[in-house]
Amino acid sequence: MTFDYSDQRVLRVPDPAERENLATFVARATRLDPAAVIRLRRRGGDYVAAWAATGFEALAVRTVVAELGVDDVTVSGDVILSGLSGIDASGPIDLGYSMDSAWRGALPPADGFTHVDDVPARALVELAERGAELANEHGGGHGPPASLLDQTVVTVTAAAERVEVPMRVVFALTAMDFIPHSGDKADSRRISASEIVRVRATRTWLRLDARYGSVARRRGPGMPLTPA
Repeated sequence: MTFDYSDQRVLRVPDPAERENLATFVARATRLDPAAVIRLRRRGGDYVAAWAATGFEALAVRTVVAELGVDDVTVSGDVILSGLSGIDASGPIDLGYSMDSAWRGALPPADGFTHVDDVPARALVELAERGAELANEHGGGHGPPASLLDQTVVTVTAAAERVEVPMRVVFALTAMDFIPHSGDKADSRRISASEIVRVRATRTWLRLDARYGSVARRRGPGMPLTPA
């Protein structure tokens, strides 16, 4: 017997590995913000992209093999985690009340990004480690100073394209733990020298693609669009 879940706020992730991937992503987002909302967007017939804010004016995304009953919906991270850890997690997960009004900004385009260059993942984690040290020295009790977050720490070029990566995007990438490593947390000494992070860009967006997910931020001056 089959069921039609179209036009319903339900999510189905049949594969155990994909459920674990999504649960890990949502758990990291709620670790950064216990009240985090997750925006789920259908990609084709077989994939769902999960988006979350990171607290660094950058968005994080991970795409999993899944079925979503609606094209686009924003829901509580806790609801997704509860459904993924339920007794019948392979069945349809009721996403509960829509929280679309909590997401007031646009997402990056799904296509149109140009691959600019690859950066050693180890180097980005080293930058994050050094940035964390500076934040502890100068940030006080209110987190890293804006001057540190907005500082360009990586510049990549390709043909006529020049992309500047600020520290806040590097922090977002490492906070979501998207770079594979051994041990309990990312440590530059435990990251393979061959592991890379790809830098992609459009005219208005920057994106860093790591093995376990991506982070994106609007380029240029002005506040990027993020959830409320």
